[in-house]
Formats: sequence, C-alpha cells, structure tokens
Amino acid sequence: MNILIFTPYIGANYGGIGRAVEGIAGGLASQNLNVDVITTDANNLEKLLLPLNIWTNENKYRIRYFPCWHKHDFVWSWQLLNWLIHNLHKYDLVHTHTVFAPIVSVVNLLCNLKRIPYVMTPHGMLEPWALSYKAGKKRFYYNLIEKKILQRASAIHVIANLEAKNVKSLGFNHLAIVNNGIYRHEFTALPDTEIFYRQFPATRNKHLILFLGRIDPKKGLDLLAEAFAPVLSKFPHAHLVVAGPNSIGYLTTVKKYFSQAGCKDAVTFTGMLTGTIKYAALAAANLYVAPSYSEGFSISILEAMAAGKPCIITTGCNFPEAAHAKAAYVVDINIDAVANALIQCLSYPEHAQNTGTRARELIMQNYTWESAAQKLVEAYKAILNSTLPKLSINNLGVSSSNTH
Repeated sequence: MNILIFTPYIGANYGGIGRAVEGIAGGLASQNLNVDVITTDANNLEKLLLPLNIWTNENKYRIRYFPCWHKHDFVWSWQLLNWLIHNLHKYDLVHTHTVFAPIVSVVNLLCNLKRIPYVMTPHGMLEPWALSYKAGKKRFYYNLIEKKILQRASAIHVIANLEAKNVKSLGFNHLAIVNNGIYRHEFTALPDTEIFYRQFPATRNKHLILFLGRIDPKKGLDLLAEAFAPVLSKFPHAHLVVAGPNSIGYLTTVKKYFSQAGCKDAVTFTGMLTGTIKYAALAAANLYVAPSYSEGFSISILEAMAAGKPCIITTGCNFPEAAHAKAAYVVDINIDAVANALIQCLSYPEHAQNTGTRARELIMQNYTWESAAQKLVEAYKAILNSTLPKLSINNLGVSSSNTH
C-alpha cells in the first residue's frame, strides 16, 4: 500500500500538528506501508533550513520539502501542487492534515478529480471553540468550500471520542477515530534534571508547574495567570514554567496577564523546548497543567502523562478517559477549578504522584504511535476495500456511504 501524507507545515513553531504527522508517518512505515510525506519549508515567522525538492529519508519513511510563500498559518506552494499533479497517481490513498487552509483544499480537490481516496484530519479545528474563533471567516469558507470537501472525503480522521461527537453534530458520519500517541522508548528514562536547571537556574529548588504548548489564546493562559496567583500565595516555593513558541506574537499579552495577577516574578518563560531539554523539563516538573479552552488531542498532555506527571487538564482537552481512569485531574474551564486542582496536588503530593503513576500506565498501554498506526492501517484497508460502512464507532469509525 502506497500512502502519501500531506501537511502544509511540519515546523515545530506550529505546535503539535507536525509531531502528529511525524508520529503517524513513522507508525505507518513500521507497519510495512510505503509512506511518503510532502510539506513545505514554512515555520510560522521563519523558514525551515532544509534541502528542498528532494526526498529525505526519515524513520522508515520519506519526506520532501517544497519552497513556499507563507504568512503565519497561510501557506502556498506552486511547486508542491505542480509535483502533486504529476505524481498523485502513484499513491493508493492520500492523508491530508488541517482544514480551513486553501492549499489543503486544493490537494483534496485534486484527489477527488483524479479519483484517489483521501482521508482528512482536522486536528481539533472543527471543535466548537475553534469554530467560534474568527467565526465569520471560517463560516464563509466552510459553507463555500470546506463542507463539500469534508463530505467527499473517504473518511474524516478524528483524534478523540469527544471530537467525533462534535464532528458528527456537523452532519458527518464517515469517521475514523484514532488517537494521537507517543513513542514508548522516549519515556523509558528521562534526562537528568540538571540539564534543565543549568539553563533556567531560577527554577532550581522550586515546586515546578509546567505548561508546555504554543503561546496561543486557545491555550487558556489567561485562566492560568489568575489561577496561579492564589496557588503562589499558599505555596511560595511554587514556580510556573511556560514553555512554548510565541508563534503569533501573543507572548506580550500573556506576560501582561501574569503581571496583572501579581505573580509574574514566579514564572519562567523558556520559549520553545525540543529534544533533550524538553524531556529534562518534564523530568524536573512536579505538576503539568493544560488550561485549554479547546484541543484536538494534545500530544504534550500524552507526553506529560507518559512521564508519570500529575496532570491538571480542562474538559476542553477532550480527554475524559483520563478522568475515568483516575489518571489526571480533569476540571472545568474556569479559574477556580484550575487553582483548586493545583492546590490539591501541592497539598497532597503523594496522592498526586499516585495519579501520575496511573497516568503513565494508561498512556503506555493505550496511547502509542504503534497502536495508532495499526488502527489507521485497518481504516485505510477498509476504505480501499470499500468496507468503511461496516466499521464500528468503538474501534475505527462510524458507518458512511462516502467511500471510493
């Protein structure tokens, strides 16, 4: 089976989509599929400094970067589209990532014209909060273009059960439910915490609370600032680490939130952390917090749980299974709920650590890229064999007549 994966961007400055694409591609390749990834050199305000227009071998799959024009999330590449026109016929199925992006829409339309099955992954962009953000533009684009493209897809790949429910409410039933994951080997042993402390000495000898994600309005950092103030007054040795790229210039506003809450001096803004320093930050953290208004299915949360950290996450993070397993503190999206959970964890550290232990077990057993890839392969085979309507919502998807 020859699979082509397309994402308009894979750079780390765009957050978790790139990591999800890499995880999916590596997982599928480990299932003996021939996997190619095409993308651009966009990296938000920057460019990726990588070889262009040639294949590069990654973890058992190939990736090809094309030059593009871009401004933030808007990406366009004539060279990529020209290559696709001449090479699309080589693939059995195309898997595209993100919605509300013209270049993604064109790729999906090309697949439809050439009668190549395509699967779409919205990555939480069809969630109620996401649809309400800049709603006017999205409503226009959705009604004019996106709705028809979603209807014609062989399947819409959703990454959480709650996301499936929300996408179904829009009238789509041809879903494949496959969660994001982590690689087990990356969490067998975390790096020495000294790696993190040496680079950020203000965090040494503190009770560290880690936020790991893009500096973006949907991440709930306004809530976190107000929630952290009462935590700090009760626990003076608490220290918050805000780690993530300032991809849309929102950091100044975030710092203002913490200044107004009177707790900015107990916050370290690290910028984006990757590789060893990121895992060292996870090792050093006592708690992890994700106060998001909306998520698809956060890889950062999975990573924190795999690291055995007690996690405070909101209902907007789409992970009720963590609450059912008593593997995370899943709270409402408001200041008091986040603050109370943080205070509870710091007040009863042994109970919190037991939650972290359950979190690690839950992720290692159920949320790895290996298991996700197996489910995606089943979905691809069902599409190519025209049997997607027979799938069950409990394993891969919901019945649909929209197959090729």
